[in-house]
Formats: sequence, C-alpha cells, structure tokens
Amino acid sequence: ALPLDYTAYILTGMIPWLAINESLAKSCTAITGNTNLVKQVVFPLEVLPVKGVLATLFPQLICLAILVIYVLATGGGLHWTYVFLPVLVALQLLMMVGISFLLAALSPFFRDLKDFVQVYCVIGIYLVPVVYLPNMVPNIFRPFVYVNPFSYPIWCFRDLCYYGRLEHPWAWVVMIALSIGSYTAGYRLFMRLKPYFGNVL
Repeated sequence: ALPLDYTAYILTGMIPWLAINESLAKSCTAITGNTNLVKQVVFPLEVLPVKGVLATLFPQLICLAILVIYVLATGGGLHWTYVFLPVLVALQLLMMVGISFLLAALSPFFRDLKDFVQVYCVIGIYLVPVVYLPNMVPNIFRPFVYVNPFSYPIWCFRDLCYYGRLEHPWAWVVMIALSIGSYTAGYRLFMRLKPYFGNVL
C-alpha cells in the first residue's frame, strides 16, 4: 500500500462530502426558486433538480484532479483503483439526483425543509466519516454513522483513492442500492407531486 498521509485521508472524504453538501443546498430551491418556470406549462420541471446536481460535478472534478496531483507528489504513485472513479462519481450523481428530486418535490409544500437541510449541512461533517475513522467514534454513537446514507459514498471514495483496495466492500453494495433506490423513489415522488407545484407557489 502507498504511504498516504492524513491530508490525503481528509481530502478523500471532504471532496465527495462538499459535492453532496452543495447538491442538498441546491435541491431545496430547485422548484421554489424558479416560480416563473414552474408556471409555464411547457417547461420540463424535472430538469431543474438534475441541473443543480450536475452543477456540482465540475468543482468536484477539479478537486479530484488536485487530489491526484497531491497523491502523486507525496505518495509517488496512484493506486490502480483510481480507474473506477468515473463509475463511483456516476453512482454518486445518480444518488444525489434521486435525493434532489425528493427534496425539490417536498420543498414547495414544506417551506422550512431548506432550513433543516442547511442545519444538517453544517453539522453533517460530524455525522459522516470525513475527519475521523469509524472506530474512533464511541460505541453509543457509531450506529448514527452507519445509518447516515452519505457515509457510504465517502467510504467508497476512500477505498479507491486512499486504501487502493476494497476496504469497505459492504459500502459498495449499499451505495449501489442507495443510488438506484433513491433515484427511483425520488423521481416517482417528483412526477406525482409535479402537477400541484403551481398551486402552492
């Protein structure tokens, strides 16, 4: 294994977390912040949550490029597992589009939702394994790390970019299930509530 340092450990957790954070923030205003488009009958509203998530992709790719440069400079080489990064980024996007559909669909009906999401984004860094190892968490709080869906993309990124092996194989199973499940559920809810957006805005 390459002798990667704590900075690389932090970066491999922080990069996906920041993208997730930004996606969550954008999704809550995807519909409520575009009232004029919502009231146009012909506009495909499902584009709005997707656009918000895709907007987070470019900054994430830049951060991943910085991570690659850092690892090359300090570790001397990259793990072969980096070749699977496009697959993982695609899974993360699918998961976040699903969650974005969900939050965007509920936000017009629950206006306080964005405030809860903002609070979660602030404290969330302590609820996902970004700056610590799960075994550093007291046993009483450990279930919260595993219940949190956003822990799993971070473990997957760590496997590819930090460990260079499947250190958390179960995280990949959960990640794939979360991505497909959240997209399916989020899209269905969005399409079901879509006809009512104009009435509540």
